[in-house]
Amino acid sequence: MPFPTMRAIVMESFGEPEVLKLVDVPAPDPAPDELAVAVEAVSINRSFDLLVRRDGNNRDVVLPHVLGADPAGTVVAVGADVDGYSPGDRVTVSSTIRCGNCRECRDGDEAACRRSVHIGVDRWGGYAERVAVPASNAHRIPEGMSAADACVIVRHAPAAYNQLIDKTALRPGEWVLVMGAAGALGSFCVQVAKALDGRVIAAAGSDDRVEAALLLGADHGVNYRANDLADTVRGITDGEGVDVVCENIGDPGLWDGAFDSMAQRGRLVTMGAHGGGRVGLDVRKLYAKRLRLIGSAGVTKKNIDESLAAGSRGALTVLIDSIHPLESAAAQHRRLEADRSIVGKVILDPTLAA
Repeated sequence: MPFPTMRAIVMESFGEPEVLKLVDVPAPDPAPDELAVAVEAVSINRSFDLLVRRDGNNRDVVLPHVLGADPAGTVVAVGADVDGYSPGDRVTVSSTIRCGNCRECRDGDEAACRRSVHIGVDRWGGYAERVAVPASNAHRIPEGMSAADACVIVRHAPAAYNQLIDKTALRPGEWVLVMGAAGALGSFCVQVAKALDGRVIAAAGSDDRVEAALLLGADHGVNYRANDLADTVRGITDGEGVDVVCENIGDPGLWDGAFDSMAQRGRLVTMGAHGGGRVGLDVRKLYAKRLRLIGSAGVTKKNIDESLAAGSRGALTVLIDSIHPLESAAAQHRRLEADRSIVGKVILDPTLAA
């Protein structure tokens, strides 16, 4: 059956959540190398959604625009050049489209592509009943996994694998400090670090969020808004500090505590800057303690495959706050901006009735 129009949340200007309007627009047909997917879940992300909606987030966003970086659902149409997919297949979508031509791509370092573009930022995303995506960005949802769980896993869990395996090479028995440990990425860093036999200290900004991370398996927890982070970490680790810090916040008020929590030859890896992104750096400590600071933007297909496999065997717990119909997009943006204590992802499901 043809599907000539669809409902989508379209923004024609930047600004407050009210710019998100539910309208009817033409449904996309897949290009030869694409799939058209009927969306059953897409998460609301702070950087790719809230910040892009507000002012474009320093990205070249073309208006009108549809947000939504991580749609998951069912294939409804297949491009002429695509093999291996058929209508009815359940897929989840990774947001980053690699260029394939830059030096990093040619060298096989796909996570470092310098000309990558993103679904939901550089092209229309999943706040809609249908989305067209490159077939190379689609990944089969394992049997028994919900679309909501799949979209969250593919959006965040691969980054945890990338940070803890590819970037820091965490070894069994090493201490790991996870900042923002109840957040989307932090919650997976806790779980992946434990799966690698790390000893995990979960740091978060409230007692409730610390408790949520402890329930995911962290060995210790600390509320960094109520306690001196570095002193607490040194107490837990018998004065040594941690071997690895997963610092994905970039808050100048928290950076020193995380940095000073590192042991001799410690590694700090970071992906994200919700806290502002500009921090101070004590270079004397950097060289005196032989510390390493590692940027970790991007993931590999192997990271994604590892994440979905772990989710399929029940080794990953997905924190989901709530699931809402498409019409609730503006209200949920407003709620996320007003309440930083929310634990778990907020999901839109275009198949739900308002």
